[in-house]
Amino acid sequence: MTTQIKGERLDIEPLSSAAFAPFGEVIEATPSSVRMINGGTTERHHALFVPEAAGEGARVVINMFRGQPRTFPYSVDMMERHPLGSQSFSPLSARPFLVVVAEDDNGKPGKPRVFLARADQGVNYRRNVWHHPLMALDVVSDFLVADREGPGNNLEEYFFESPYIIAEPTL
Repeated sequence: MTTQIKGERLDIEPLSSAAFAPFGEVIEATPSSVRMINGGTTERHHALFVPEAAGEGARVVINMFRGQPRTFPYSVDMMERHPLGSQSFSPLSARPFLVVVAEDDNGKPGKPRVFLARADQGVNYRRNVWHHPLMALDVVSDFLVADREGPGNNLEEYFFESPYIIAEPTL
């Protein structure tokens, strides 16, 4: 039996650098990012994204997040953004995950877009980009996260009057 949740349905798009460009960078190995190092024994995929940390006393920190899997259909009733720093998510558990972002519409998020990130893709949300918190799929999943640490309020949340609905993703 399928659970019925009321709200506007959101389609899931494959994650690509071009589609995600308004929100940040897709973190993935590409031929254009390769530099051979260590005597030709290691591929370095260079400068895949640049973390942002604004404000006096701010710095970029690396964290590990352990995300609990979401249940579908899923109701997107809120979004968040970080005005003082970017935030990146790179999967450590070799699992796909969902990325939900929205363009700014006069200080609040517009209609969200949903991307399915492959197990070998990560994302970097630029400063002030509206996004949903981490969305692991099927099983508990670990992520390497580059984030801002320091003084100042680096979290803004917005709650929608009517939620948006994500159906069960096809993996």
